[in-house]
Amino acid sequence: MQEQHLSDFDFELPPELIAQYPLADRAASRLLHITEEVIEDCTFRDIEKFLRPGDLLIANNTRVIKARLLGAKATGGAVEALIERVTGEFTAIAMVRASKSPKPGSKLFFAAPGTDLKAEVEVTGRAGEFFELKFAEPVLQVLEAFGRVPLPPYIEHAPEKADESRYQTVYARHPGAVAAPTAGLHFTDDLLNRLKAKGVDIEYVTLHVGAGTFQPVRVENLSEHHMHSEWFSMPEDVAARINEAKAQGRRVIAVGTTSLRTLESAADRIGHVEAGACDTRLFIMPGYKFRIVDALVTNFHLPKSTLVMLVSALVGRERILEAYAHAVREHYRFFSYGDACFIEKARGA
Repeated sequence: MQEQHLSDFDFELPPELIAQYPLADRAASRLLHITEEVIEDCTFRDIEKFLRPGDLLIANNTRVIKARLLGAKATGGAVEALIERVTGEFTAIAMVRASKSPKPGSKLFFAAPGTDLKAEVEVTGRAGEFFELKFAEPVLQVLEAFGRVPLPPYIEHAPEKADESRYQTVYARHPGAVAAPTAGLHFTDDLLNRLKAKGVDIEYVTLHVGAGTFQPVRVENLSEHHMHSEWFSMPEDVAARINEAKAQGRRVIAVGTTSLRTLESAADRIGHVEAGACDTRLFIMPGYKFRIVDALVTNFHLPKSTLVMLVSALVGRERILEAYAHAVREHYRFFSYGDACFIEKARGA
C-alpha cells in the first residue's frame, strides 16, 4: 500500500459549522449523497429513495452511559474521571484528571449532580494511560445516578437534560459506550418503520464506542498509527442474515463507522461474517478492500481523523475532500449533532 500521510486528510472547517445542538426533529437533518459520479444535496428522509427492497441495514445498538464523573480526592483536590470501559460489575478503566495523579490504593469521591450524595471509588492500578477503578456499588448504577453525559470536546455547552435523550439513538439497548454512534441519531421510529415497510431489513450489532474515538492522530506517517481498541459483539442470527444477504447479492449498508468497523472486523478473508465478541483495532484507510459493506450512512468527521480516512477508503480521498468542500460551501452542520452523508462504495473499493 502506498505511504499515506496525516496532512493528506486535512481540510478547512469554519468553527461556526460545528453543530452545538441537535435539530428539534431528528430526521430533519440534511443528507449529502456521495458516489463516484454524484455529490447530491438531500434531506435525511430522502434516504428512503436510496435504500432498496432487500437491502440489509446494520446499526449499532450500544447505549451511551453517563461516563463523566466529577468529584474530589480524599485530600480535597478536584478530580474528573471519564470512564473508557466498564470491565466488570464493579470495575472500570478511566481517564483521570487531577492536579496530581492518584496512586493505587487512593480513594476518589464523586458527587451526584445537585445533591450531597457521594460515591466512593478506589484506584487499584494503571493500564497504560488509563486508571483501573473499583466501585463500591455496581458501576452502571453509579454512573446513572452520579454521572454526566460525556458530550464530545467540540460541543461547548455543559450537558443538559435534553442531551440525555438526544445524544442517544432511538434503538439504543446495551449500555457501555462513552460516545454516541452519531449516524444513528437521525433515525426516528417512524422512519425505521417506513424502511421496513419498503422491504429494507434492519439488524443490530453492538460496539461500545470508546473515548479514543476523539484522540488525535499524532504521527504523520499513517503506517505508524496504532488504532484504539473497542469491544464489539456480532450475534449469531445477525451474522447468518449478513452471510445470506451477501450470498444473494443484496447490499449490506452500515449505519455509522462503528457498525462498519464491526462488520469488517467480524469478516474473514473470503467475506464470511463470524459471530462472536472481541476487541477490534481495525484501522481503515484508502487501499482497504471492503469485504462486507456496500454503502455507509455517516456524519461528517473531523479533519485529519481516522474516520475521514475510513470514509475516504469508500470512494477515494480526493472525492471525500471534494464532497466535504461542497458541504462547507453549502453550510452543512458538522460532527455529532450535525448533518449526514450517504456514501456508496466505489467500484474496486
